[in-house]
Amino acid sequence: MTIAMTANAGTPPSQSQLADMVGVEGATMVAMVDRLVKAGVVQREASATDRRVKRVILTPAGTELYVKLKREAAALRLELLAGIDPTELLGATELLERLHRRIESAQETGS
Repeated sequence: MTIAMTANAGTPPSQSQLADMVGVEGATMVAMVDRLVKAGVVQREASATDRRVKRVILTPAGTELYVKLKREAAALRLELLAGIDPTELLGATELLERLHRRIESAQETGS
């Protein structure tokens, strides 16, 4: 998830932004990024406007890994969804999106 969120962020996210996107605590993300840096798939870069902020950037190896994972996920998705009625799939997707919006709304209001 961390690699995918970083790859799809548009601009390199800060560690705290990445934690929010993935849905984990900041300390958890720091440990995750530490492991990914050690694996050579991401690097940290100081923000140009605030040296305390570290941006997370995919390395060439990280980009290669993301492309591979994306390809494998697409193949798995096709396999899992084979034979499922498109109308049923659309209904399930809409239901899950409504539930997701409710959860996000409840989290924002503290309910």
